[in-house]
Formats: sequence, C-alpha cells, structure tokens
Amino acid sequence: MLENLSTEKRNEKTTALDMLTVKEALQIMNEEDAKVPTAIATNLTSIETVINGVIGSFKKGGRLIYLGAGTSGRLGVLDAAECVPTFGVPATMVVGLIAGGEKAFLQAVEGAEDSVVLGKEDLQAISLTANDYVLGIAASGRTPYVIGALDYAKEVGAKTGALSCNKNAAISAHADTAIEVDCGPEILTGSTRLKAGTAQKLVLNMISTVSMIGIGKVYKNLMVDVMPTNEKLVERSKRIIMEATECDYATATKYFELAGQHVKPAIVMILTKTDLATATEKLASADGFIRRTLN
Repeated sequence: MLENLSTEKRNEKTTALDMLTVKEALQIMNEEDAKVPTAIATNLTSIETVINGVIGSFKKGGRLIYLGAGTSGRLGVLDAAECVPTFGVPATMVVGLIAGGEKAFLQAVEGAEDSVVLGKEDLQAISLTANDYVLGIAASGRTPYVIGALDYAKEVGAKTGALSCNKNAAISAHADTAIEVDCGPEILTGSTRLKAGTAQKLVLNMISTVSMIGIGKVYKNLMVDVMPTNEKLVERSKRIIMEATECDYATATKYFELAGQHVKPAIVMILTKTDLATATEKLASADGFIRRTLN
C-alpha cells in the first residue's frame, strides 16, 4: 500500500510548507537533501555487487540496460546518454529504457508504467541476451513495468539489479541484487523527483563511472576515452594528454592529431615513445588499460 512507503509519507518538518518563507523552505530542503549521501552509504556493498556484475557483462560484450518509468526512467536515459561522450562508448553499450518510449522523456504517457508486459516487450525489442545487465529503477519500488522487465531478464539469463528508495521494495524480490536507498519522506509529499531522484542520480553516477573504470576507460583520474565532439572537448582532450604525460601544449596537440584525435593512443605514444600502430597494439594487448601498457 502506498501509505506504507517512505517515499509517500508526509514530512513532519514541512506540514506548513505553504506558509514558510522562501529562506525557510530552502533551509529545510537543503537539510533534507543532506540526508541522501548518508542513505547511499548504507548501500555501498550492494552497489559494489551491481558494478561487478556490470563489468562482467561489459567484458562479455554485453550491455548495461537501465529501465524505469517517469523520473526514474528519465534519469536512466540521461546517465546512458552521458556515457557516450564521457567514455567514448557506442550508444548501444549503455541503454536507457523508459516506460512509454522516447516521448515519455518529455511528457508522461498514461498507464505505461502500470504494464508488466510492456517492460518485457521493451527488452525484447532491443534483443536482450544473457550477457546483458538490467538495472530496474523505481523510487517507489513497486512499478509493474520494472517488475515485468526484471522477470523477463531472469528468464533470458541476464544479471539483474533493482534500485529503489524504499526498504523491502517489491522490485527487490525480482532482482539478483537490491539497492534500497531510503531517504525518508519528501518535503513535498510524494514528489520523488526530489530526494529520491537525487539519490538515484548519485547511484547511477557510481554505477556507470566505476564500471567504466573497471574496463580501462580511465587513467589516473582522467577520462582518456572522451569524445572531442566540440571545441571545448577538443581543448579538454589536449589538456588530458598534457596532464597524463606532463608534456606541453604543442606536444599534446601534435600527438592528439597523430592519433586521429583519440586521447588514449596519444598518451601511450608519448609515454612509451612509440608510433600510433605500436601504441594501438599495446592498448589492445592491455585490454584498453593505459597503465598496463607501461609495464
């Protein structure tokens, strides 16, 4: 029942929310938001388990598939989209599915999240395999669309995780690993785009970023597979090369161009004093990890 969910309960601090001054409302909101990292901290073991599963899927050529409805679905789509420029991966490697399809990203599609069958159909449409990892996202933890998808993923043999913002969430029972980040009642009752949404975004940041680290997309703390799709990112790419190799701007620019505007081989060329072909071979032998090419 909804009344038993933490995300649906009324926050005792804000029963007079409509009478607070702007400053008072902001102060309470800020205090409530500060609870989010603490709630996430109690879930780090489960998050670690999910990430290890995702890395395993990537190494087998599988995908990370986020799936949810409403805000939860939008956050999954957002995180998936940002993996492409940040880590230089194809758009098919991290996929975001939202109940109701792409149009639901901008406008709610009535009834879509209540369909158990739709979740299964959306996974079938992208040809889900046993090598993939499916993460179902639902603040309430009870969305039928997510439950249907997780059940189908298990039928296929894919690894599964569930991310919710309530303890003993229904979707947890349908996944291999459950992440339950209970941040308490929202300042605006039931508005899970607030603390719950923030918690989900932070957890998704962890999952995608650390999973990419696990497959060699990072050297030191630098995004060495960044895609230079605009002027800002071209300059960032050169700066990354400079920081990774301690070379000057002119040298970074030279090797950036020699490497076809790919940061990672440019770095390896400089650090190992090799040409592009050799640097590319070294990276292939090292499974894409720059540090391993230096041994």
